[in-house]
Amino acid sequence: MENEKYHLECFECGKVVADRYTNTCPKGHDSLLRTVYSRKRIRKLSGHGMFNYIDWLPVEAALPTNASPITYRSEGLGRELGLKHLYISFSGYWPEKGAFMKTCTFKELEALPTLQRAKEKSGGKILVVASAGNTSRAFAGVSSATGMPVVAVVPRSSLHRMWTTTENHDSIFLISVDGDYSDAIAVGKQIAKLDGLIEEGGVRNVARRDGMGVVELEAAFSMHELPDYYFQAVGSGTGAISAWETFGRLIGDGRFGVKMPRIVIAQNLPFAPMVSAWQAGRAEIIADKDMKDAEDAIKEIYADVLSTRNPPYSIKGGVYDMLSSTNGMMYGITNDEAKDAEKLFVGEEGIDLDPAASVAVASLIKAVDDGSVKKEDKILLNITGGGYKRLKEDCELHAIEARMELQPSEQLALDDVEKELEEFVKGFIG
Repeated sequence: MENEKYHLECFECGKVVADRYTNTCPKGHDSLLRTVYSRKRIRKLSGHGMFNYIDWLPVEAALPTNASPITYRSEGLGRELGLKHLYISFSGYWPEKGAFMKTCTFKELEALPTLQRAKEKSGGKILVVASAGNTSRAFAGVSSATGMPVVAVVPRSSLHRMWTTTENHDSIFLISVDGDYSDAIAVGKQIAKLDGLIEEGGVRNVARRDGMGVVELEAAFSMHELPDYYFQAVGSGTGAISAWETFGRLIGDGRFGVKMPRIVIAQNLPFAPMVSAWQAGRAEIIADKDMKDAEDAIKEIYADVLSTRNPPYSIKGGVYDMLSSTNGMMYGITNDEAKDAEKLFVGEEGIDLDPAASVAVASLIKAVDDGSVKKEDKILLNITGGGYKRLKEDCELHAIEARMELQPSEQLALDDVEKELEEFVKGFIG
């Protein structure tokens, strides 16, 4: 494996694994695999969007795209908060700043390399992606643009998030589930058992994490150094784990600093299981304590895409380890705090936000107010989605029609969906 571009390693046991679309430790450890790249100093190429950083993406070939995050030094919000060195990473649609993600979410950074990795490593199987909407929309957007097929599973309440800026949806098989985000994930796992399909893997998929790591890579080249603090809102925490891993690679690169940034993450109250567990000093989530009345709590939150019931908190290499390793912090953000932060950001920076990004802005405001960050600190604020209003000025949005609606997994009979999915699969892999 010494001549390969990369290999995988188990975070717990260190076992070296060749990538065969491998998402779990062959020894059975409940641990994330990490990508170890042969090139230790990252190059920034040009003209390939996020694939400018292909050296640290687990794929051999780049997909054609101009999608990439941007990083800029904030004047308005920074001045308002009294921060001298506030940098904003923006993933979304803001052409005036050079941001062209037409799904308006940093999940597009996951979708592009994940689809390509599946093509290269899975033997041609079709990915099944389940989400609360943003992730599935990102995969659908890439599918529509490239013709790479995907099966997307979302809660019925998230169907309004399923659109693309292109009309051709032949490569997208959209399924709605009469339930919440966790129900969609459970149904997705069931469907992925059918012939020709494969579960994309969620947090365990290194392509998803390394794809989101392009946020930190772009920031490093823009800032010329690592930040002191990194802020992001989380549902599962996959993006923050990705940031931790990428900062580690950048420290190994040697050109951007040697100090690991403090990672600060936020969830939307009243559904904030990781905030509850972390503040209690626990390495595991206890449903009765941390997710009381989960169904009602999820219905109340402003940023419902952050409503993961089974986040990778306790897994080796997961959120708890990330927070512990980086001396990290967690904030619970109310709906009112998120909306007030959103108004401030839009007024000072001039672009609309995804609600999850508003939660991140609110956490930064809290950290300033409680004195956790100082005016001289270098801060990277990850705006994980935005530009919806700006996109509608330039593009027509085309709703993706669901091909079927299913009940939650405990009531799901695979026989009922197998025939239609079989026909879809045959259309692409014969």
